Amino acid sequence: MSESPLSTLRRIARSRGGPPPPRQCDMCTETVGDEHSHLVDLETRKLMCACRPCYLLFTDDHAHLRYRAVPDRYASVSLDDLEVPVGLAFLFYHSTQERMVLLYPGPAGATESELDIPLPSVPGLRPDVEAVLMRHGFPSYIVPIDACYSLVGRLRTVWKGFDGGSEAHAAIDSFYSDIRKRAR
Repeated sequence: MSESPLSTLRRIARSRGGPPPPRQCDMCTETVGDEHSHLVDLETRKLMCACRPCYLLFTDDHAHLRYRAVPDRYASVSLDDLEVPVGLAFLFYHSTQERMVLLYPGPAGATESELDIPLPSVPGLRPDVEAVLMRHGFPSYIVPIDACYSLVGRLRTVWKGFDGGSEAHAAIDSFYSDIRKRAR
């Protein structure tokens, strides 16, 4: 005799009880808080959570290491008008491919542009760990790459319809407001 669908759902819900496990450093498994640093794995392009000691091991931009620490720099940057066909995008220097990469946040995540448009080099932009966030009608900013992916994740949870909808636009406005404060 099989369970009813409702009984099955109740059993599954009971088995998932309890708080989520604490967040851990992806290098040493030390517990980290909600506010923690990140590393970029240059081989897999994966962002990794890091405790402070592990983060500090990878802060030398000139060392030839597999991992790089994501800095916490927010700064306005002046770019010539790019022919980007969407309202929000970010670009970063991909050191393995030795080129600038342009990505568009959207409901499917960060989508790489395949358009053949010239992308500027940005003096002082740290390869792989910093990005230039661009929004039509707003200043551009150098931001940590994890901030861009945080925005991408937030937009994926609220995106509605073709242009994202009012909740996505509110999330973008809030994000830009925070960036303006941090860039001062």
